[in-house]
Amino acid sequence: MPAHLPHPPPGRPDDATPAATSPAAPGPTPPRRLHSEQLFDGRPEVEITHGDAVYRLRRTALGKLILTK
Repeated sequence: MPAHLPHPPPGRPDDATPAATSPAAPGPTPPRRLHSEQLFDGRPEVEITHGDAVYRLRRTALGKLILTK
């Protein structure tokens, strides 16, 4: 048996591929999450601009959210 092997023989536990030893690639960034109280800040309605359009997000008496253009 040779005194020095350049690489471990295949099939041995220390025969790791670069993909197995590299940290996992980062996944997609999770969406930003806001609590509705932060968004409304005590107001019943907020305006959201998107491009040239203005949308209104309002909270109903039953606590539901309605987005209108």
